[in-house]
Amino acid sequence: MKRLLIAAIAAMALTGGTAFSQDAFQTPKAGTIKLDLRLTGIVPDESGAILTAAGASTGLNVKVNDSFVPTIGIEYYVNPAVSLELIAGSGNHKVKAVGGATNVEVSELWHVPPTLTAKYHFAPEARVSPYIGAGFTYIWFASQDGKNGFDVDLKDDFGYALQVGADIATNGPWSVNVDLKHIAFETDANINFGALKSKVTLDPWVASVGIGYKF
Repeated sequence: MKRLLIAAIAAMALTGGTAFSQDAFQTPKAGTIKLDLRLTGIVPDESGAILTAAGASTGLNVKVNDSFVPTIGIEYYVNPAVSLELIAGSGNHKVKAVGGATNVEVSELWHVPPTLTAKYHFAPEARVSPYIGAGFTYIWFASQDGKNGFDVDLKDDFGYALQVGADIATNGPWSVNVDLKHIAFETDANINFGALKSKVTLDPWVASVGIGYKF
């Protein structure tokens, strides 16, 4: 399911759509601000062996589930082809320790990952305007609730984002947005106050679709 979602968003971002109104539409100019409201799937591509404090293998690994949440993007156009976008939202995930016959939930967490990207729009005057972008994110683990007798503490840190997408104008200032980001992010997990530890690579795919409005 997660691979299908990512593939669908990527295909829409690269090809756009053709079944849209032929009414006049607003193109961006220097100083334009665009607001996007999106439905976003956060799909971790996680890895992380759970070790003892001494560094010995426990045979267990970290597993993190997917999350589907609303997000918001605020974009400022430096000129019609170049813009800066700040993306905000929050994600909820369950963290498990898995391996062999073990499959136990150890934590439920909420994180806030504000992401800032610089974007280049290949065809800002066109109805279908694809773009690429790159930037950084800061993942703040706002809430971490231990489960089944475990205490898990994940370290807040910076990550890097790559982005591809398209704005598809409908009419006037309105548009449809499809967006796919890959975020490179690694963090340290301290489990049961140091009795166990893990270097966790999350590297989530972040796939979104939504509507936009230019001011």
